[in-house]
Amino acid sequence: MTQHLDTDIAILGGGIAGLWLFRRLSELGYSTLLLESSTLGGEQTIKSQGIIHGGTKYALSGNLTKASECIASMPQRWRDCMEGNGEIDLTQAQLLSPHHYMWSSSGIGSKLTTFFASKALRGRVDALDKSQYPEFFQHPKFRGNIYKLNEFVLDIGSVITALTEGLLQRTIKIDWQHSQLETDEQGQITAITTGGGEDACMIRARRYVFAAGAGTADLISRWGIDGPEMQLRPLHMCMVKVPNAAPLFAHCIGTSTVPRLTITSHPTADGQWIWYIGGEPAETGVNRTPDEQIAVCQQELKALMPWVDLSSAQWATLRANRAEPKQNSLLRPDAAFCKSINNCFITWPTKLALAPNLSDEVIKHLNQQEIKPQFPQPERSPLLQGAEICQPFWSDAFS
Repeated sequence: MTQHLDTDIAILGGGIAGLWLFRRLSELGYSTLLLESSTLGGEQTIKSQGIIHGGTKYALSGNLTKASECIASMPQRWRDCMEGNGEIDLTQAQLLSPHHYMWSSSGIGSKLTTFFASKALRGRVDALDKSQYPEFFQHPKFRGNIYKLNEFVLDIGSVITALTEGLLQRTIKIDWQHSQLETDEQGQITAITTGGGEDACMIRARRYVFAAGAGTADLISRWGIDGPEMQLRPLHMCMVKVPNAAPLFAHCIGTSTVPRLTITSHPTADGQWIWYIGGEPAETGVNRTPDEQIAVCQQELKALMPWVDLSSAQWATLRANRAEPKQNSLLRPDAAFCKSINNCFITWPTKLALAPNLSDEVIKHLNQQEIKPQFPQPERSPLLQGAEICQPFWSDAFS
């Protein structure tokens, strides 16, 4: 017999947007189910650098943009959650660095000093005395200036674990190739049916939230409507494992409005650190082969930190797609996106740090539509498989 699950909210997609919303709505008393076709946090979320930033890098053009203003309040909201005083409990999430830093190579420091001292960025950026430099920049061969940003870096795997604590029994791993979005004549989704035989299940929700990142375009197509268009902005990230290297969490600023390098560090099981390299090489290296991309990053590290011995370093690359609502000229969206269509919400967070902002937008729509908690929490049949938490992005890179 087909199992029927009735719920207030069905969330389609288990990245940071879906997971934050899953936790937030559950704590507000809504019955919720989360449907995921792969692993929880396994794509754009785990491949992020874990920076909860306040928009500083968006101001490198010399002006504060709408994007930098929208995201400015996000670090404090995340900190409140990590300290147990926020809208959800992230006290078990692991902090990798309490600050993210910005360094300038010699030659452009004076320009940055003037810019960062501006009234617009006061409270977001602090110039550091040499005695305050992070361990990595204490080397006598370092040349440049260091700034401390009102941003921090999290271990994203631990964030995913914290967000799903006690909720995994309400996740369902769904195979969309063997599932169907059922609709009525008005285009309302009436149910999602999945599986067959003893595994057959019909999920009926009062509202459906599309939060599948890059998979949202396919889900909209399955729904059969002309929904918001999606754009993908690809990245080609680089990873390097340098024996006994100190952790590094910083943007290097060059002459572009994109950081010359953005580096975060992630601990491995053997006590070492992976440097995860984004910024300009990741943006411009999409058409490079892995070997070509590694060569570019090697050259940059040698130029910017000549004291680091890379002779025994291990290298790998990773491709990632940033999925967002389509913008003119493929520009980056300014804020989280949520559009209500029939009994559904189409969403993209556009940025890791904006997950709380996206949940605000969904809750605002629920309140406007007077959707209050109604159903008890659904119980997944033992015949249905739950979704599992993803592995770290580097788990297979250096095997």
